[in-house]
Amino acid sequence: MEAKAQARFIRVTPMKARRVVDLIRGQRAADAVAALRFAPQAAGEPVRKVVESAIANARVKADRAGEAFDPASLVVREAYVDEGPTLKRFRPRAQGRASRILKRTSHITVVVAPAPEKAAAGAAPTRKGRTR
Repeated sequence: MEAKAQARFIRVTPMKARRVVDLIRGQRAADAVAALRFAPQAAGEPVRKVVESAIANARVKADRAGEAFDPASLVVREAYVDEGPTLKRFRPRAQGRASRILKRTSHITVVVAPAPEKAAAGAAPTRKGRTR
């Protein structure tokens, strides 16, 4: 059962947040939290909080459905960053002019779900690239 969490209007630029989100996409949720805890980027903290919130949402959904919950089986299925509204500010410049400063915001979304089951043992493995 998949669970989703969102953080909206986060004061970090979407471009910088996407660098962090790209690190965790497809990883196990516990590994993603550990990686984000030590990520040097400023966007690591809000992204980590969203992943932890998605894990907690999965726990609540499993409890309501009466299913067993195993946090070790969760995988970050989707993680993306959308652009939020931009705050526009002005900075005084030389000769009475002003320049615009754009303070960008982000909407961070993370979806966690149990890992898909392995393919049947008798199935032929798929090969990518050249075959000889």
